[in-house]
Amino acid sequence: MPELPEVETVRRGLEAVAVGRTITSVEVFGPRTVRRHAGGPADFVARLRGRRVEAAARRGKYLWLSLDDGAALLAHLGMSGQFLAVAAGTPDPPHLRARFRFAGAGPELRFVDQRTFGGLALAEAGEGVPAAVAHIALDPLDPAFDRGAVFDRLRRRRTGIKRALLDQSLVSGVGNIYADEALWRARLHYARGADTLRRAEAERLFDAVDDVFAAALRAGGTSFDSLYVAVNGESGWFERSLEVYGREGEPCSRCGASIRREPFMNRSSYRCPRCQRTPRDPRW
Repeated sequence: MPELPEVETVRRGLEAVAVGRTITSVEVFGPRTVRRHAGGPADFVARLRGRRVEAAARRGKYLWLSLDDGAALLAHLGMSGQFLAVAAGTPDPPHLRARFRFAGAGPELRFVDQRTFGGLALAEAGEGVPAAVAHIALDPLDPAFDRGAVFDRLRRRRTGIKRALLDQSLVSGVGNIYADEALWRARLHYARGADTLRRAEAERLFDAVDDVFAAALRAGGTSFDSLYVAVNGESGWFERSLEVYGREGEPCSRCGASIRREPFMNRSSYRCPRCQRTPRDPRW
């Protein structure tokens, strides 16, 4: 599933191609893509027609386009959702779920989703944040992200650090790939108890999250397959810079020890056994 760097890359692409433009027509191909829109496909289409896009925003892994009537076009990419900006008349790709055309010159916008786990909906934006995502915690890239407050909440969790990082009510946008990468940079084992972290260690972890996000954004995110591309259709190349994720059996670039893959929450965690030693009291 796309994580924060991938979703932020898509947001920047939407900002470049959609903001300031007026929607002239919308097509929805099948009801599943707008299943979270209470009014159904016809209402979704009617309410978007004639609306001007004012901004492209994100919280965690959710995207939305703010509209001139105070509503927001809310999107979640799921496992395979993609926004693609293409010239009108370009042949339709497989798995096309929605098409947005705009007034004037410029590309149309298509939402493509092979597995249909993603979705689109219209929501009231309130004070700039749709109600459907207001409960999601701020992410480390948000200017209002408060490290001290998050540290205090971490210290109250009797769980492992990685489980805490993946909890979207605590800190949003961090998924499996970037959690492993940040923990490696911070030299912390994923099962280290969140309640045992010292403030200096938490600062080191937050710095590592910031650094890995910044590096991933410069690379356009991580593309393991064609299911994640930017709005312009280009793949991200951060996969080439991954230190531990997906590198089982390869040498750690810092100490040379062989990277391990271990089961974690029905998926996997990758770590260096020498740089990230198992704690005495692991919280699996």
